Amino acid sequence: METVLIKTLQLLCCLSLLVVLHEGGHFGFAKLFGVKVEKFFMFFDYKFHLFSTKSKWFTRLFPHFKDNETEYGIGWIPLGGYVKIAGMIDESMDTEQMKQPAQPNEFRSQKVWKRFLIMFGGVLMNLITAWVIYSLVLLAWGRDYYPMTNIEQGFQYNEQAHNIGFQDGDIPIRTNKGEIKEYSLAVMRTISNAKTVTVLRQGQEVELTMPEEGLSMLKMMQSQPQFLQLLAEAYIDSVVPGSVADKAGIEKGMRLMAVNGKDISTWADFDHEVTLRREDVLSSPDCTAQDSIKWRTLDAVFASADGTRMDTVSLQLDEKYMMGVTRHIPDYKTVHLSYNLANCFPAGLSYGWRVLKSYVNDLKYVASAEGAKSVGSFITIGNIFPSAWNWQQFWMLTAFISIILAVMNILPIPGLDGGHIVLLFYEGITGRQPSDKAMEWIEKIGIFIIIALMVLALSNDVRNFILPLFGL
Repeated sequence: METVLIKTLQLLCCLSLLVVLHEGGHFGFAKLFGVKVEKFFMFFDYKFHLFSTKSKWFTRLFPHFKDNETEYGIGWIPLGGYVKIAGMIDESMDTEQMKQPAQPNEFRSQKVWKRFLIMFGGVLMNLITAWVIYSLVLLAWGRDYYPMTNIEQGFQYNEQAHNIGFQDGDIPIRTNKGEIKEYSLAVMRTISNAKTVTVLRQGQEVELTMPEEGLSMLKMMQSQPQFLQLLAEAYIDSVVPGSVADKAGIEKGMRLMAVNGKDISTWADFDHEVTLRREDVLSSPDCTAQDSIKWRTLDAVFASADGTRMDTVSLQLDEKYMMGVTRHIPDYKTVHLSYNLANCFPAGLSYGWRVLKSYVNDLKYVASAEGAKSVGSFITIGNIFPSAWNWQQFWMLTAFISIILAVMNILPIPGLDGGHIVLLFYEGITGRQPSDKAMEWIEKIGIFIIIALMVLALSNDVRNFILPLFGL
């Protein structure tokens, strides 16, 4: 329960900050151009709100807010936020105002380039926020990374990689697009986009040709075992209290030797065995709960930390086929980079640009059937935060989510900033502004699309996180 509360608190802090800054981008440009902003709300206030500067009790305490043209407040639906700009058809669907003669301080009365900056202000603020956060994180903590050449034991590859020509122990060091300098999850993205990959094999460079049809990074990451993993012997680094492993008497330092009579030397070997059993369950349409338990039950052999005894235990893995241990990862030498005020902002810009390019590149997978299943809502986003509060991780994730919000909002979907910007480009090129009726229907279509995407994301979260809690 404590873990859920910590994750939830981090999520709320992150979204509250980013929503205010995003809407502040719209608000700032509107005020700069003298456009009236009627409301500025964090979260949505359908039917009622949690706080408003127009509330009677608040105006009694602070009388000068009573005549302020902008109402500031906090809604009760934590799905974003909004600014209500006069003379604009938006999610508020206030069409009555549009029937009145246009006023000089309304959005519709402004030149196209001013309206563009007002609409783009939110996305711009999200990008600037990510840049500033990345820069200050580098200033405060620096950056640690594993140079690829320091991964001395190399990687272990799955069957798909072996069929291409990779061998266990290979270290990818270069593709046809350039050098692979450091180890991170981006290595799989780099390989998926490459035509050739050069690996270091027993001290010699070997060039491998990738399939002409390319590789799907989503499938590379989702496959079990994954396309490549650190070559790590199956030692137990720690045991989660109350977990399957803890109840079976497994201790820190033990080494997994065999599963169901098959020798295990690395964690990738274990993942492969578990994957085979899971696929047997999923491939059977008549699988019962008892069948699932049967396939999740493993006879495992562990060697004690000092190697003096061998213990054979029966493990019934949980619904996610996990036993509840932290895997030991080889202690490879890292490189630490420190930054000062002079170089942290250029470095933060460079880092943020790489993250942005990678995220945009990965969007192509969302259109696939497997990609659609990976779309998540707030439960998915909240789950990526650590279970213990860590400021460095919090700020890095906040910057990443800020980039996600920027990209999502710039998509040319009616109702989003990108949809409004497309219409402004149309007006700038043709000199014709869509009618209020057309704008109203475009906004309705956009709201329908956004609701449909939210339903998809929520249903995925229910399937991936809620139903497993009840064993479904």
